[in-house]
Amino acid sequence: MPSQPSLRPFDIAVALRLVLVPEDRYEPLANALATSTSAVHRSVARLQLAGICGPGSRTVRLDALMEFLEHGVRFAFPAVHGPERTGHPTAFAHPELAAAISPAPDQRTLVWAAEGGEVRGETLAPLFSGLTKVASKDPRMHLLLAGVDALRVGTPAQRRAVADRLRHTLQARAA
Repeated sequence: MPSQPSLRPFDIAVALRLVLVPEDRYEPLANALATSTSAVHRSVARLQLAGICGPGSRTVRLDALMEFLEHGVRFAFPAVHGPERTGHPTAFAHPELAAAISPAPDQRTLVWAAEGGEVRGETLAPLFSGLTKVASKDPRMHLLLAGVDALRVGTPAQRRAVADRLRHTLQARAA
């Protein structure tokens, strides 16, 4: 009997990158995400099984991706907090999100731990191992992945605001 396939946290980054750069070949996609071509290939297959990418395609179905991000990502990939360190800002510590969405009064500054990071705060485990490399190389991916973290840790009102912002950003890229 076959085993039940399931999405992995890395698959979110693959889907987001495919929205930014539609139908990208596997090699450039792997380079952009600091991973192997085979890892990206397996990720796309999982995205297809989940209905986030069309069957036999690397085209992201934006409605399916947004539904998962809004309603499933915080349950499928719960936020794991760690000690205070320096790193790259995420969630509501990201400058663009902080400017657009007010953090809750008791919300701590969250970072992905990284040497040479510009912000000190409570660490949040990144969705995948190469995330800090990806965020350093591509500010668009940094913002999108920080937005995903905001969906994982925010209040209901913050999640709605972040989801609206992500939807708008992704629709503009997909058009």
